[in-house]
Amino acid sequence: MHESRMNNAFGVIGGSGLYEMEGIEGVTRRSISTPFGNPSDEIIEGTLSGKRVCFLPRHGTGHRLLAHEINHRANIWAMRSLGVRWLVSVTAVGSLREELPPRMLVVPDQLVDRTGRFSESTFFGEGIAAHVGFADPYSAGMRRLLWQAATGLTANARDGGTYVCMNGPAFSTRAEAKLHRDLGFDIIGMTNAPEAKLCREAEIAAATLACVTDYDCWKTDEEPVTASTVIGHLKANSELAKNIIRAVAALIPATPEWPEHRALDQALLTPRTLWPDQKIRQLAPILERFADA
Repeated sequence: MHESRMNNAFGVIGGSGLYEMEGIEGVTRRSISTPFGNPSDEIIEGTLSGKRVCFLPRHGTGHRLLAHEINHRANIWAMRSLGVRWLVSVTAVGSLREELPPRMLVVPDQLVDRTGRFSESTFFGEGIAAHVGFADPYSAGMRRLLWQAATGLTANARDGGTYVCMNGPAFSTRAEAKLHRDLGFDIIGMTNAPEAKLCREAEIAAATLACVTDYDCWKTDEEPVTASTVIGHLKANSELAKNIIRAVAALIPATPEWPEHRALDQALLTPRTLWPDQKIRQLAPILERFADA
């Protein structure tokens, strides 16, 4: 078995407010069944800025899924099965810093997972042990392209910052917001940790475009965050995010040759001869290049 020649697609996972992506040509709607269950929605496949692209709304069209209901393993498995090797996650976040106001864009470089849902953040186990390197949770190459595209369209963006991932669906308490600020985190959301970890295991070079919608609840001279507060900022952010994604698509390389595209080279601990056949079949899109080892 050998790697598919179609392992060259650019994936986009749209967050709150970004449920569709205009401008994709030659659209095919992919309803994919995975060993981990159903993805959030159909995947829209086509061409954007000359690049094969796969788009998936994280919460489903119309925002039907809460953060803890999202099947991240199914989402990333489905993307990888379609040959996605580069990916941008667009996500709405709360700001933990005065200098990151609503409608600011952040391209984070660090990540803290406080969800505790670690079993949902790996494809491995059940006979194959793997520990991917995750010191830098976002692809440096993908971050560079994302930052290049963002700064070409807006001055209202920041390069770098720490995203802390919390459980929902409730927003933070004031005590939690203070704790997160004291710990030095910059932005907060509910979905990015499992996506980033699974992308690394799937050898997808991924980065995040974080769209600030509110000040969480730490800023006492602001009203506490509510869903209705966020809607106006979501609409403004989503239009800018779409334009950035179009610009990024044009910059994606032709072949997957970045470090993240070989993340499993030093991660797989279990000898190939001991891999269970069922697990090999389950992870076929991810383990394809090891099949003849």
